[in-house]
Amino acid sequence: MYGQAFVERRSNNWGRIEGTPTPLGAVWVDQGNACNFALYSRYATGVTLLLYSPQDVVIPVLSFPMNYLKNKTGRVWHCRIPASQVPEGGYYGYRVTGPLDPDRGHYFDPDKVLLDPHARGVFFPENFSRELARSEGSNDGSAPLGLIPRKEESFDWGGDRRPLHGHDTVIYELHVKGFTKLDGQISPEKRGTFAGLAEKIPYLQELGVTVLELLPVHQYDPQEGNYWGYMTLNFFTPHVSYGKEAGAPDAVLREFREMVKAFHAAGIEVVLDVVYNHTAEGDQRGPTYSFRGIDNRSYYLMSADGKEYRNDAGTGNVLDSSNQGVQRMIVDSLNYWTHEMRVDGFRFDLATIFTRDREGRVNLDDPPIISAISGLEFYAPIRLIAEAWDPLSYQLGHDFPGITWLQWNGRFRDEVRAFVRGDRGRVASFMSSLYGSDDLFPDNLADAYHAYQSVNFITAHDGFCLYDLVAYNEKHNLANGHNNEDGADYNLSWNCGWEGDEGAPPEVLELRRRQVKNFCCILFLSNGTPMFRAGDEFMNTQHGNNNPYNQDNETSWLDWNLLEKNREIFRFFKEMISFRKAHPSLGRSRFWRDDVSWYGASGGVDYGDDSHAVAFCLRGASQRDCDIYVMINAYWEDLPFIVQEKKPGEWRRVVDTSLPSPEDIVDQNGPTVLSSRKYLVRARSVVVLVGAVPV
Repeated sequence: MYGQAFVERRSNNWGRIEGTPTPLGAVWVDQGNACNFALYSRYATGVTLLLYSPQDVVIPVLSFPMNYLKNKTGRVWHCRIPASQVPEGGYYGYRVTGPLDPDRGHYFDPDKVLLDPHARGVFFPENFSRELARSEGSNDGSAPLGLIPRKEESFDWGGDRRPLHGHDTVIYELHVKGFTKLDGQISPEKRGTFAGLAEKIPYLQELGVTVLELLPVHQYDPQEGNYWGYMTLNFFTPHVSYGKEAGAPDAVLREFREMVKAFHAAGIEVVLDVVYNHTAEGDQRGPTYSFRGIDNRSYYLMSADGKEYRNDAGTGNVLDSSNQGVQRMIVDSLNYWTHEMRVDGFRFDLATIFTRDREGRVNLDDPPIISAISGLEFYAPIRLIAEAWDPLSYQLGHDFPGITWLQWNGRFRDEVRAFVRGDRGRVASFMSSLYGSDDLFPDNLADAYHAYQSVNFITAHDGFCLYDLVAYNEKHNLANGHNNEDGADYNLSWNCGWEGDEGAPPEVLELRRRQVKNFCCILFLSNGTPMFRAGDEFMNTQHGNNNPYNQDNETSWLDWNLLEKNREIFRFFKEMISFRKAHPSLGRSRFWRDDVSWYGASGGVDYGDDSHAVAFCLRGASQRDCDIYVMINAYWEDLPFIVQEKKPGEWRRVVDTSLPSPEDIVDQNGPTVLSSRKYLVRARSVVVLVGAVPV
């Protein structure tokens, strides 16, 4: 015992003198009243810590060159600086020396001030310049800097508890800034911020969504031009512009936590769209902010000869998630957002990048980073959601190695769009999508996937919004001086007979509203986890732009005037969400199996190329739910359907998308009782019937 205590004391003394290699980043150490700095760099030959006062971000108040015999452990450089030398409210960065040898993938440049990848706050000086970071020479006074931590009171989470939703899960994808930027009900200083988003809780509760999926909120490059936020600069910091106190990195941390706490109190989960596959630094022509100058060869996947960046993500570079330093950064970041910021899950952009090894080969057996991320579920009940494709590979469903992860189901999107549009030969694949996509997520003995692992969506940020899906055949992506014609090419849209809004006849506008309701119905009647994008519930439009990644303007910001104009569409979404929540037989852990029977318009299913009609009866007794009968007519003419189950008087009609509001969706205990087995389903419409709740 004495020996152990002696070793601990000696070890602690060494840490006070030399610093410690864990945790990475800058952390305040109460014992010794100091700040510990730790930076991963395998190939660096020297590291100098720079500390700046708030009054001068050009000339550091302290430059501390690290001695590898004293301040390095393995591949981590570290030091501990006493409080007397750490400026209050100050910032820090690094200069890193090493070989400048692009032919071997090394881009060390001692002239550049570099941001710590593990910084828990990012400060942008007044003269911040992306261009100087791209050019040769010094970027002193123009580089982003990390926030020096100080001892402070921890955030009061009070009685905060994570909401955990099951069959009632409804995911709502939104952009923090775009959601409230034009909302006149929110004070101007809060529009486009985390605080402004929290003020929309009553609206979100009325709509009925239970999970918010926020487009990237990690600090991204404010001068790169990616409005969506998919060009990450730092993985530990909320984007400072989303705070109502402009330029205050410590304040935005508090504001984000306050937002999460408020959503949890309202029973709403918060999920982050995260981008751990690439960074804002791009290829060799991009800026040197952080990773490239600290250890390019370790952070990024390079070509076999080391001369070029692999571009599997289509963005200029790819993080090397097979590298232990990158893996550690990703897992540390996820742990930080899970435990310190209390988010409830993550949607991983281009998640198949995680299956790449050092040579860029795909490893589907057991990629280490997938296993490490999956292990986080053991410590916190979080959602892991994969976008299971990238420009070079498609691993949707059982092909993706994250066996417990949910996945964005792009096949569901395409099949539903095609069937509702009226494409030929789509009945079988459409039925499979309604059922839960068991061909992608098989529930056989060997696999036993869950139906809820399919995240069903018809629209997302990438591609047409729902109204534009029924209003445009072509992309209209030239706007505000930007050319973003390289939009998604899978729109499968149909303009209902007229391109755009200008001069559109009343019958076209009416059909568009019905098609929006049809899509809404199908989404919430399908087995799986439903997701839709913000604004679709009141037919927000981007005027035919299917790729507004660079449109930080009215093209992408939600137009809240459309909520009043299209109030009946909002009501329809709200009632369909309520209907789904009231019927656990729809969204199940497992597939419907023997509880469902499939029909056509007048008997058995017609799988022919010219068939555009599907009906099904979902029996709910096993879930202590009522039976549901659905008739879907995607044909351009009315079709008589024959209800194949129960007697006529045992069914009540709750939905008919061909009817005007409020008759289009009514309370399931309402008076509309079927008096005949025959029901004329109007062209391009959906009808839903319910039976009595089993005793």
